[in-house]
Amino acid sequence: MGITTDLAGFVAGLRHADLPPDVARRAHLLLLDLLGNAVRARHDADSTPPLLEAARALGLAGGACRVLGDPARYTPAGAALLNGTLGHSLDFDDTHAAAVLHPGAPVIAAALAAAEMAGASGADTLAGIVAGYETGCRIALALPAGAHYDRGFHPSATCGAFGAAAAAARVFGLDAAGVASALGIALSQSAGSLQFLANGAWTKRFQVGWAGFAGLTAATLARAGFKGAAEALEGRHGFLRAYAPAPRPERVTQDLGRAWELMQTGIKPYPSCRWAHAGIDAALALRADHALRPEEIENVTLGVSRAAMLLVGEPADKKANPDNVVDAQFSGPFVLAAALVDGAMGWDSYAKLRDPAIRALLPRIACEQDPEIEAEFPANMAGKLTIRARGETFARKVVVPKGEPANFLSEAELRQKFSGLAAPILGAARAGALADTALRLERLADVGDLLDLGIPPAA
Repeated sequence: MGITTDLAGFVAGLRHADLPPDVARRAHLLLLDLLGNAVRARHDADSTPPLLEAARALGLAGGACRVLGDPARYTPAGAALLNGTLGHSLDFDDTHAAAVLHPGAPVIAAALAAAEMAGASGADTLAGIVAGYETGCRIALALPAGAHYDRGFHPSATCGAFGAAAAAARVFGLDAAGVASALGIALSQSAGSLQFLANGAWTKRFQVGWAGFAGLTAATLARAGFKGAAEALEGRHGFLRAYAPAPRPERVTQDLGRAWELMQTGIKPYPSCRWAHAGIDAALALRADHALRPEEIENVTLGVSRAAMLLVGEPADKKANPDNVVDAQFSGPFVLAAALVDGAMGWDSYAKLRDPAIRALLPRIACEQDPEIEAEFPANMAGKLTIRARGETFARKVVVPKGEPANFLSEAELRQKFSGLAAPILGAARAGALADTALRLERLADVGDLLDLGIPPAA
């Protein structure tokens, strides 16, 4: 038995009834979070209009599947692509810190599309979602993700394709050989580059949605009997050896079915790169504790890990002068400035990209690699903020940012986040009904009952 074969057997055999109660409950919450992100992004993300135009031009519209926040219907492939892209478009979706991964968007998008194709129950869909999280996260951990990043890959897209394939294959009810074939087909489609950082490109969003599309395609081909590559993960030319210099293939199946990586997935309280969240937590706390006003601040330093510097700290001149929303989401100085000026950092903060108070503070904020914080990587996305103001120094270290598994959002906090995203689009009553339905997904005979609630009532 090999790594891919063992993983495929686990995916094929996973049943909702076998899930530990805390895993099943957490899966509901992660689903709810993704739904809110996708609904809002359908209407607010600047990349959405051309995305939809291209989907129509490619013949992906006019099917029977639903896209969150959208009155139109799409083909299954179109729904997987669009829901996955929308789920990641605000950069407000879930994260697995050690895997450096956004697992939910590709996995849930593929699972929902597969459920509509197969008429699957909510229980089977939830099992597929859990299988997808376990697959994508474990593969990322086996690379490990840091070395994968150093080669310029985007794990949410590359590993996301495998997670999506596993999710869709489980929803389809494929046997172990079928799941292994789906993973072998996903290997041919696993792609995703960090080059979006050069110009704030929308490819970051797209390639996560494409991973959902790729995973659904792989599972559909396997369902039809199409043969995929064997040993897709551990083989000589398999994913792990081709995409990282020193992988640990055995990590994929370590404690499989006993330790649940889904439970190590956090939910973002702020719509920005997760690497800056410890700094935002610290900025909000210091601002509140010391009644700091932006005009009093002389300088601010955020100490982070090297991995974080690559995304939110370098190049310093670009991070100090974000030109668009994507630039701002990956600018440590911008998100900290927004938090210190307004006492909040939410999706509406990006409407203040040119705000004079924020712009005035940006040159006084810097990120630097901090050995103390580096020691926390990869277990924690920690940060240490130091503010010089009023001739005094104020400092705060945050090891576990808000929303991480050890500091998780309460259901009430998550519902508040969801409502803030979805209610302006769906209305408060419909958003509440969507949340209630997502949190009892396993009771649904038809997943379409959930997706119907994600369509604006005017439609």
